[in-house]
Amino acid sequence: MTKESVPIRSICVYCGSQPGRDPSHISAGRELGKAIAESGLRLVYGGGTKGIMGAVASGVLSNGGQVTGIIPEFLVDMEATRHSLGQLDELIITPDMHTRKHTMFERSDAFVALPGGIGTLEEIVEIMTWAQLGQHEKPMVFANVNGFWDPMMELIRHMNESGFIHTAHRVQPLVIDTVPEIIPAIRKQADEIRGSRSGAADVLAKL
Repeated sequence: MTKESVPIRSICVYCGSQPGRDPSHISAGRELGKAIAESGLRLVYGGGTKGIMGAVASGVLSNGGQVTGIIPEFLVDMEATRHSLGQLDELIITPDMHTRKHTMFERSDAFVALPGGIGTLEEIVEIMTWAQLGQHEKPMVFANVNGFWDPMMELIRHMNESGFIHTAHRVQPLVIDTVPEIIPAIRKQADEIRGSRSGAADVLAKL
C-alpha cells in the first residue's frame, strides 16, 4: 500500500452482484458507469456482469470507457459469464478473494460503494479500515441512493460517539445522494489532499 495521493485516473466501484428490489439502484449503476466513461476515467470493479455490477460495467463500455474486471476463478461462472467477461478491456482472474481485493486497491485512485450486500459492505469497510490505519488517503464515497447507506452512517456515528474510532479524521467518507455529484466530489477531495500535502512539505522545507 502507498500513502501517496495521485491524480484520479481510475475509480473502484463496489456494488451488488444482484439487482436488488429498487430499480433506482440499477439505474444509478448505469449512470455512474456513464459518468466514469465521460470523465475519461477507468472503472475498476469486481468483474461481475450481472446485477448492479453489470450495470456499472455496461454504462462504462456503452459510452466508450475502459473497464478492468478483477474476479477470483471460483466466482467466474457465478457472478459473470466467460463470454461477457471477454468484452472487458482488461480481465484479471485471481486465485482468491484476498488477492482480488488487494489488486483492486492497487489499481484504484478512489472508491465508490453503490448499494449492495454483505460483500459490498465488507469491501468498503476494509478500505475505511486501511485509511484509519494511515495506509492510504484515497477518496471514499458512499453513493447513498434513496438513503440506502443511512443505517451505515448511523452505525459509524454510534461507533465514533462510543469512542471506538480513535482516528476519525482519517475515516471521513463522502456521503453523496446523487450520482452526478460523485466524480466532481472525488476530484475536489483529491485536490484538497494534494494541496495539504504540498503545504506541509513547504512548511517542513522552511524549518
